[in-house]
Amino acid sequence: MGDIGSVWAALGLLLILEGLLPFLSPSGWRRMFTQLLQLRDGQIRFCALLSIMCGGALLALL
Repeated sequence: MGDIGSVWAALGLLLILEGLLPFLSPSGWRRMFTQLLQLRDGQIRFCALLSIMCGGALLALL
């Protein structure tokens, strides 16, 4: 698989993982989303930064 194929595969996997929680537990997903709306901007940015760093570390290990 070429570089472009890997990007599409990664995007497909991301969409599958993103869709699992709302598919398996719609009420739990709604409750979690409601709680996310209560967070301040700084808290959301910190969580996003952690996610970016973990994703970068994972890619660096590959």
